[in-house]
Amino acid sequence: QVQLVESGGGSVQAGESLTLSCVVSGATDREFCMAWFRDAPGKMREAVASISSFGSTPAYVNKVKGRFTISSGNNYGKLTLNLRMDSLKPEDTATYYCAASSPSYSGGWCLATNYIHYYGQGTQVTVSS
Repeated sequence: QVQLVESGGGSVQAGESLTLSCVVSGATDREFCMAWFRDAPGKMREAVASISSFGSTPAYVNKVKGRFTISSGNNYGKLTLNLRMDSLKPEDTATYYCAASSPSYSGGWCLATNYIHYYGQGTQVTVSS
């Protein structure tokens, strides 16, 4: 069973930066897709960025391109997923979720909820103007 644990959320001013991290456990050694999604108040869950567990083919939705950077890595033997968020805007305020695809999907693009089999518990990001 895949488990995802996020950290790094917080409250910042517009224009500031924040980095979210996610530790992935129970995952296959084969390549699969990982992503960040977010839930804003009154809105449907939306994708933010995705990348393969091998660190290839990062992809972003248009509203965060050039401001957010997704990366995956290995930290003391554990698979990690990070999201560096620069030039934050009030509209980035949301609960951010680390997500992983089915182990049978090896692509690096999973910017749609139907690709996702696992979500973390979420971490809150609040950007004030």
